[in-house]
Amino acid sequence: MDYTSERVKKLSESATIAMARKARELKTQGKDIISLSLGEPDFNTPDFIKDAAKEGIDQNYSKYMPVNGYLDLREAISKKFSRDNDINYTADQIVVSTGAKQSIANVVLSCVNPGDEVIVPAPFWVSYEEIIKMAEGTPVFIETSIENDFKITPSQLKNAITDKTKIMIYSSPCNPSGSVYSKDELRSLADVLVNYPLITIVSDEIYEHINFTSKYFSMGAFSDMYNQVVTVNGVSKSFAMTGWRLGYIGAPIWLAKACTKIQGQFTSGTSGISQRAALAAISADPIVINDMKTAFLKRRDFVLTELSKIKGIKINKPQGAFYVFPDISSFFNKSYKDYTIKNADDLTMYILESAKVALVTGNAFGSPNCVRISYASSIESLQIAVRRIADSLSRLQ
Repeated sequence: MDYTSERVKKLSESATIAMARKARELKTQGKDIISLSLGEPDFNTPDFIKDAAKEGIDQNYSKYMPVNGYLDLREAISKKFSRDNDINYTADQIVVSTGAKQSIANVVLSCVNPGDEVIVPAPFWVSYEEIIKMAEGTPVFIETSIENDFKITPSQLKNAITDKTKIMIYSSPCNPSGSVYSKDELRSLADVLVNYPLITIVSDEIYEHINFTSKYFSMGAFSDMYNQVVTVNGVSKSFAMTGWRLGYIGAPIWLAKACTKIQGQFTSGTSGISQRAALAAISADPIVINDMKTAFLKRRDFVLTELSKIKGIKINKPQGAFYVFPDISSFFNKSYKDYTIKNADDLTMYILESAKVALVTGNAFGSPNCVRISYASSIESLQIAVRRIADSLSRLQ
């Protein structure tokens, strides 16, 4: 018997986690699988961060901590926002959580009532939709295309706003497209949103430091948007700390208090040892991750060059994160032996089974004509993977 709640039944499993699980299962069967499905840096956490965690253990950071995070960490995050983003948040406006995913869930649960609408530009990170559903909100998707670099326009945004709109949420750099909104592009969206002061904007900036633009900009830095914007970030991507589970927000004080209240009933404070590690990471000059960023850029350029040689694949040039998000719709309605490709789901399964490469369907991100390819792997793995993908796609007729 299935006694699960309707809430659980409405939720979908994370497609990225599901594909990673399938890849692991095939690997345990002895299959030579290259997984390009998970958004996880293949680098190890830098030693100076690990040393800070070890010191935290020795200093007995093993007791219950403040729900919203240790004060010295929140003060360091406040300085980071000022240093990197030109946003002034006090320590009381910072809430540290068990990953940026929890940070986003806290915000949505704090703001959204049943029936409220949340604007989500597509493509979007897979968990946005499910978190909104969990809050009994209604996601309102704005479609984009590869031709406009997967970015929404001010007119699209204005047309999506109704009297039920409570939140707009977006990521820049974007997971899955790698697109980065410029200051001018954000200003054009802010010019619309500033007319709706009751709408909260959630700016997911978890890939902030993995960007290849000359200057990164946060919407919260606009003075007229300061009271509307929640800035979400964390240490998982930039510092290769996915397993440490630490994210944070900077937000208007009323919302920071609400998120702390919710978190106090779910998880309480984040691991004290993770907080000591994060303090070292966040306090460091971002230059410490330049080698990792340089490696990602080299991989991006390699993957783009090789994908551009495959007839039928349409690509843009992502300016951040570590993904490419090609349009593969030209392969729909083609077949090879027992395989018939009707959609992106079929194509990812075909590539998994025939090329032994795990990708993620664009359907999971609200863009059914695309697939997500993570290049958070070695150049050697990427060389083999792209060659296998090209061979498999060439067989489709």
